[in-house]
Amino acid sequence: MNDKFFLRLIWIVTAVVLVVVIALKLVPPPTDKPSFIYLLPHIIGGINAAVSVLLIISLIFIKRKNIKAHKVTNVVAFILSAIFLVFYILFHLYEKDTKFGDIDHNGILSAAELAAVGSTRAIYFVILFTHIVLAVIVLPLVLVSFYRGLNMQIERHRKIVRWSYPVWLYVAVTGVIVYLMISPYYNF
Repeated sequence: MNDKFFLRLIWIVTAVVLVVVIALKLVPPPTDKPSFIYLLPHIIGGINAAVSVLLIISLIFIKRKNIKAHKVTNVVAFILSAIFLVFYILFHLYEKDTKFGDIDHNGILSAAELAAVGSTRAIYFVILFTHIVLAVIVLPLVLVSFYRGLNMQIERHRKIVRWSYPVWLYVAVTGVIVYLMISPYYNF
């Protein structure tokens, strides 16, 4: 097995995840919802917070040249991110988008509800948009970073981590912000 094989595999995984996430928007939700579904947004928000902290700790470890702790921290962050992805897909299979500002949870934003949230709604959408775009970009970056790091391709790892690390951290932090901003409008 060589680099080309793993790079192709990374692009296949990225494409499959992207297709699944897009399909979630198009497929109607099943009628029977397991009760645990409503815990998932809170768990997902917690996972994003944990990944944010782990990424900062990982940076501290590598700056101190503690490579073993850096690797372990990144592996834990990677595993948590994979769990996040599974929970995200599972949640959005059953629950479609929540409308920011929908105070009465009827799925329709009234003029009063829009006035109540004001410019916060625009701020939310800017954060959400950048979060979504960078979440799509970060998956192959993180996978390539991991592949190169675990194979001790140090220089190549450093080159890609210059891009993947800040994007991954941004996606994790904005995931927490999006969760905190949208959670008052969940209809459960």
